[in-house]
Amino acid sequence: MKFTIVSLVAVFVVIGVVLAVTGQKNTTGLTSASSASQSAARNGKVASDEIFDGEKIVKTEAEWKKTLTREAFYVLREKGTERPYTGALTNNHKAGTYACAACGLHLFRSKDKFDSGTGWPSFFQVLHRQNVDEIVDNSLGETRTEVNCARCGSHLGHVFDDGPQPTGLRYCINSVSLKFLPGSKVKQP
Repeated sequence: MKFTIVSLVAVFVVIGVVLAVTGQKNTTGLTSASSASQSAARNGKVASDEIFDGEKIVKTEAEWKKTLTREAFYVLREKGTERPYTGALTNNHKAGTYACAACGLHLFRSKDKFDSGTGWPSFFQVLHRQNVDEIVDNSLGETRTEVNCARCGSHLGHVFDDGPQPTGLRYCINSVSLKFLPGSKVKQP
């Protein structure tokens, strides 16, 4: 009987050590949005979709294919571009927030959107600077700046320096990479 109890205790200790070493990952070994929220809560932070807290969302290609439409997968994960003037949000003029279609991180405000005449939703600034990553893109034989979601790494579009004041920037974003949240109240940067 003592041997069985000691064996069970040893098994629980080993399981605890393994969980501690692996960072208490979920059963697929991938970080998820819920584990990011739980981790933030344990650290005394309030996790939300408003401001990137540093917890990345990582999924396999197969997992992304299960959650995204074919067109969204092409743009968000394969760095494609939707045809101009075809996106559902290009002519959206409602008040609200634009979030990443893949993970829900808030990216842009409707008050920062403008008609650039390019056929894609355009914004002159991001909601919170830490919510996007900007990467040099030389893929078409010219230097551009690619814009990605900081939390899930999804491709959103590109930023150019031909936008209106006060920033002079034009975040040219694929409509399919965005999810519109009508009337959302967000913290001001």
